[in-house]
Amino acid sequence: MIQTITSLFAAVKFSDVIDIMIISVVIFLILNYARTSRAASLGKGIIFLILAYILSSGRLYVFHWLLGQILSVGLVSLVIIFQPELRRALEYIGRGKFAKGQNSMTRMQKEEFIDQIVASIGYFASRKEGALLVFERETALSDIAETGTIIDARLSQELIDNIFYKGSPLHDGAAIIRADRILAAGCVLPLTENTNLSKDLGTRHRAGIGVSEASDALVLIVSEETGIISMAMDGKLSRFLDLKTVQKTLMTYYMDRKDIRSSSRDLLSMIWRNYNGTQQS
Repeated sequence: MIQTITSLFAAVKFSDVIDIMIISVVIFLILNYARTSRAASLGKGIIFLILAYILSSGRLYVFHWLLGQILSVGLVSLVIIFQPELRRALEYIGRGKFAKGQNSMTRMQKEEFIDQIVASIGYFASRKEGALLVFERETALSDIAETGTIIDARLSQELIDNIFYKGSPLHDGAAIIRADRILAAGCVLPLTENTNLSKDLGTRHRAGIGVSEASDALVLIVSEETGIISMAMDGKLSRFLDLKTVQKTLMTYYMDRKDIRSSSRDLLSMIWRNYNGTQQS
């Protein structure tokens, strides 16, 4: 046994190791890109068809033949279906980027960042001005961002207010937010195909639900008619939110567990200091 293992390792050349490492990196990058794009759900469907084709061989003759005909034109279909993803993947290769940069904000910066968003949402709700903010999560929204005007600027309350000001040419579209930056504004979102929604919901709400169905994005919506704050996630809409709920949701989205524990400790420390100061006085 030991001799067999030794002979196998002896047969491996340095070039073979480099070859395996390159292939491993390529496969990892492809899987990582597929995971962070809408191609992931399509890929799962294709894998399901392949498994069904393999398992149906032997007895389910007609079903097996039908799946074989579908898969025989699979390569052409893949090129057509994944054309946007393939184009963006090639662009990422040219730029030397395959993954989104990590959020490098400190805890204090995150809290200030969230406060600015909440302040803008409150401003729009009080003045009954429509707003549509899409927070990108794992699924990349670069294709949707390309339907609007690329901004790629650090988010601030003043910038959000200017984008959704009624006189702004971008106020009717959606703003795509990636980490702490506004990637694009005036973007066109896919409308939901859900026919069971209330007739009171307008295009802004249906677009927010639609993009949450097509991705894992978190969407905040302010009604232009009523000033009601809503949130869409996973194809579901929550309405009549208050600012405290909005802030809590964004804290959950932006803060990791370490940040939340640290923030809680700071709050408890502040309360304890105030208590001691009161006792001493």
